[in-house]
Amino acid sequence: MPDHPSIAQHYHERTKYNPKTLTNHELDWSKQPVPFKEYRIGTSFDLKPYLTNEPGAIDKDQEWQRLSRLLFCSYGLTMRIMTTMSGDPVYLRAAPSAGGLYPAEVYLISRGTPILPAGLYSYQPQTHSLMHFWDSEVWSPLQAACFWHPTLDATQIALVITAVFYRSAWRYQDRAYRRVFLDTGHLLGNVELASAINDYRPHLIGGFMDEAVNRLLYLDSEQEGVLTVVALADLLDVRQNLPLAPTALASKTQTDYPVIPDGELLSYLHDASSIPEIPNPPLLKDMVAERSNQTAPSQEDKYNFPFCLKVPTSTSPIDWGEHLGELEKTILKRRSTRAYSGAALTLDELKALLDFTYQPQSYIDQGLDCNPDYFDLGLIETFIAVSAVDGLEEGCYYYAPKAQELRQIRFKNFRRELHMLCLGQNLGRDAAVVLFHTADLAKAVAQYGDRAYRYLHMDAGHMGQRLNLAAIHLGLGVSGIGGFFDDEVNEVLGIPVDEAVLYITTLGRPR
Repeated sequence: MPDHPSIAQHYHERTKYNPKTLTNHELDWSKQPVPFKEYRIGTSFDLKPYLTNEPGAIDKDQEWQRLSRLLFCSYGLTMRIMTTMSGDPVYLRAAPSAGGLYPAEVYLISRGTPILPAGLYSYQPQTHSLMHFWDSEVWSPLQAACFWHPTLDATQIALVITAVFYRSAWRYQDRAYRRVFLDTGHLLGNVELASAINDYRPHLIGGFMDEAVNRLLYLDSEQEGVLTVVALADLLDVRQNLPLAPTALASKTQTDYPVIPDGELLSYLHDASSIPEIPNPPLLKDMVAERSNQTAPSQEDKYNFPFCLKVPTSTSPIDWGEHLGELEKTILKRRSTRAYSGAALTLDELKALLDFTYQPQSYIDQGLDCNPDYFDLGLIETFIAVSAVDGLEEGCYYYAPKAQELRQIRFKNFRRELHMLCLGQNLGRDAAVVLFHTADLAKAVAQYGDRAYRYLHMDAGHMGQRLNLAAIHLGLGVSGIGGFFDDEVNEVLGIPVDEAVLYITTLGRPR
């Protein structure tokens, strides 16, 4: 019998870092994967001429401009740097990726529009172009594979995000599965905000028959796989101003599995959390209860401590400028911080970071979506270790997003512990604030099967990207950390060991 009730929980336990057992993994630089998938056969649509937003553009040029800017702000190349390891250039993108490995690929499926003939397209970030590599009508097979998701009835374009798993596994081995989905969450965060800038509305689809979509895109299922589908509604077409629809669908929960050797956990979990093909697939609306969100949201935050210090966090929203121009600039100049000075943030800065990440309703007047798609934010909790915030006591806090307040749960400076649990990285020690996303994994698996592991990490990455952008706009430093001593985090925060740590975001003054 397995030690854990599901393969997702088993994977999480097996891939925890432990200070007693962690060893350095020697990288074979001769086998470093190329972070691009090139299609050499097909029709190339060059998007570079449309990056400028010239006033007065109409019809097709305007459509090309919107699509070009959306893709560039989501996953375009924004900087070229030379490396000392191989001597080859490294291209940084609009979305951050652990180790600069960029496992995600972006595909576009067109139903047939005035600018995009029906078929399959690969976004080629190295040339900022779309490669039309298959020109048959594929929308109906996509709809069937997504259980006839209602948003695909009215939209004309869908983005499909896939992963080439070896790109991350080369460095992070089995734990790479966590990072692949965190990276995808970063990308989804950009897609959400870049869509608002360009009058689109992305609708997440996490429930699909994996192998059917893999086959539709001609993917090698041994090496790569589909992670999520995004129906892209055009808000300039009134017929595409669509209601919210379910974003997540459960897979089976596998509790009977063999002894899985190291190096095979990643692929085993991905297969186990897939949704198998069904002949004549049913309608999504017949598979889930009709509701605007995945679950009826709780009206209360999870943790409420009767005698703790409670600090209100309601604040004025960040001003993203006319037509969200400052948001677009921030997306394109975002960089992960490599070192902090240790200096303090102000409480107002921390409030602004939390407001943009957790209170989207504050930004309706600026043209942002008041209820952007996630898979299930009700499953994710936020804890904050404060080392240096003017106007706020040191210690650990629970952030209650519904009440909009910080609730203090521990009362000391944890810089030394943060340094250790972040694998000895100075980022943890010198940051003013370290923010943790966690989830009750057993509860998530009970609701969504082993596929919950995908949803949790994509949602954590999505929120992490909003933190990234808010921090950069405010002139602060920010860096996400996917490698940490899991159980030591629980000890510092004082939370149960079955609360799975998903992601860490460090924030502070850059050095």
